[in-house]
Amino acid sequence: MTSTNSIDETLGARRRVGGLGALGPLLLAVLCGTAYATLSLLRFRRFETPSWDNAIFEQAIAGYARLSAPIVDIKGPGYNILGDHFSPITALVAPFYRAFPDGRTLLVAQAVLVALSVWVIARAAVRLLGLGGGMAVGIAYGLSFGIASAVWVDFHEVAFGALFLALAGVAYVERRWVAVMAWSLPLVLVKEDLGLTVFVIGCVLAVSGARRVGIATALFGLGGFLLTLYVLIPAFNPGGGYDYVGVIGADGAGGPGPWTTFWTGWDDKLPTLLLTFGITGFLALRSPWVLVAGPTLVWRFVGDNPYYWGTDWHYALVLMPVVFAAMLDAIVRLRGDGVSGPEDDEERASVAADQARTGVAADVDAQPEPIWSRWSPAWLRRYATHVPTLAAGIALVLVAQYPLARLVEPETWEASPRAAAAEEVLATVPEGASVETDIGLITHLVTDRTTYWTGTVGDAVPDWVVIDAQTGWGGQAPDAVAYAGQKHPGTTWELVLERDGYQVARRTS
Repeated sequence: MTSTNSIDETLGARRRVGGLGALGPLLLAVLCGTAYATLSLLRFRRFETPSWDNAIFEQAIAGYARLSAPIVDIKGPGYNILGDHFSPITALVAPFYRAFPDGRTLLVAQAVLVALSVWVIARAAVRLLGLGGGMAVGIAYGLSFGIASAVWVDFHEVAFGALFLALAGVAYVERRWVAVMAWSLPLVLVKEDLGLTVFVIGCVLAVSGARRVGIATALFGLGGFLLTLYVLIPAFNPGGGYDYVGVIGADGAGGPGPWTTFWTGWDDKLPTLLLTFGITGFLALRSPWVLVAGPTLVWRFVGDNPYYWGTDWHYALVLMPVVFAAMLDAIVRLRGDGVSGPEDDEERASVAADQARTGVAADVDAQPEPIWSRWSPAWLRRYATHVPTLAAGIALVLVAQYPLARLVEPETWEASPRAAAAEEVLATVPEGASVETDIGLITHLVTDRTTYWTGTVGDAVPDWVVIDAQTGWGGQAPDAVAYAGQKHPGTTWELVLERDGYQVARRTS
């Protein structure tokens, strides 16, 4: 049981951090956000397109900005993206896109969202550990591989998830149970699988002493997951189902199945696991909050797409705030401070009164000591005091292996050798036209044009076809005119531009 004097001493230490303690996390977040945005924008400037994702999200957000349905023609003519992944939260970017209709708006939005999560984690860490230890945690989080990889591969909806999970995780560390629930519930609007994450958050709350709030959260998460997967997505999906069931071999199509897939690829999966928890010195495993990472890790490891298993894409982004909040929670438990949130006696009393009104955890110090807090050997408590520095050191060592290191490479700041040709392609295809293209310039063409992807164009007949021989064709890029004529029988085409591997064909009839 934690004494009042222990908590008072901790609160007094927080007050002594002063203005620098408030400014440090904010400055770190600004620096991180600037780095994230710069990295993304430089890649955009160099016409380096990792996938079609940014273009897909731009078409969806453009629809929201017009106050219409999020139609994504890249997925297929007239395709409503809510039938693919359920991420209506991205509509929050629409007002900014309406003001600045450009794919780079999404990249900046993602940088801001992730930077806000850095501020949330760093601010809580400074309150808990003091300026030095707290900033070390903030640096470790801001440079973590999951964030670096995510901002390198363009915009994704999980940027919202990182912020909500940071807020929920910090609220858990501070034993603000209702706030944990409040920040967790919007996750069901971020992506369909995060409903299971909300379910686990509810379970963790329940076993942590907030039974009613926990049960309510768990039921909401499970209900949201089932509703989204079996009702909402099929309602918008042109096939009336969920297209990603086959990814885990659960569609009866003769795939390997989730159990078999889970036991394959461990040359990628094991390093991912070790890195995910190792960046916290494995101390995250000491907190029940680490269970929140479970659903994301499970679906990634039962999916048959090898990209899910590693660390190079955006799939680990939502895990970063989870493991760092779990690390902070473990430090709280091992140090015996109890609740770490309220910064003075008046605020602590206010929180207790609020919790009393809601009937949950009115006095966190009076709760029974949970089983995971009973094993606290002296060596582990001593180790916990060094983990923030260790985590920062690990992050600084690993940063050279992940995309943020590209910011110190001269090539990153130089124009692409094909930039002039790419700009000529964009100038050739007029705004307002319809264009079919491969991955190469799809992110740049999509802003002012009705854009289709070569693999899903269906029956649509575009005005233009753009082929990038160096992207996505495995060295077997077709001739643009021949391709267009074969793809769209009864039409005729002429080649209007061929430069540096780009071909542009215009439909003449």
